[in-house]
Amino acid sequence: MIMETNIHQTRIQIVSGDITLENTDAIVNAANSRLAGGGGVDGAIHRAGGPEIMAQCRRIGGCPTGQAVITTGGRLQARYVIHTVGPIYQGGSAGEAALLTASYLNCLKLACEKGLQSISFPAISCGVYGYPIHEAAHLALKACIEFARDKTCIQLIRHVLIDPGIHDIFSEEFAKLI
Repeated sequence: MIMETNIHQTRIQIVSGDITLENTDAIVNAANSRLAGGGGVDGAIHRAGGPEIMAQCRRIGGCPTGQAVITTGGRLQARYVIHTVGPIYQGGSAGEAALLTASYLNCLKLACEKGLQSISFPAISCGVYGYPIHEAAHLALKACIEFARDKTCIQLIRHVLIDPGIHDIFSEEFAKLI
């Protein structure tokens, strides 16, 4: 099931699927700060995209939490991968909400700077980083909605969720915000 809304010139969608199969201009990788590859969505993107992505990550060297960097999409349908490092959840009092919001906003800003018009996000920080999914979904969607209200450079923002439970939570939070 696809949920969507239009905010000015931007369509925002919640979809079930595998982010490595997206054909948006960029997909977002929930990376670690060393850009060293790993498990979850990070490992899946590197496996599907091939060694060219890792080669560019090594040249970049790293990415601080809340920031974003861009590489080729390698063998992916998406032309680019935007790597962002979400916060590791530590109970909510270590600035995690601001860092998670920054992760989404910095991905969107970088996409605009590169002239991209579409982007697909996973559920950043919701896997091994342990972010509570309801709060993460709320912050992610709120950041994207507010960005779309202020900027017109991105035409399509997709939240691509492979786990049905996470998809349902994102859908619930989306319904509260739109």
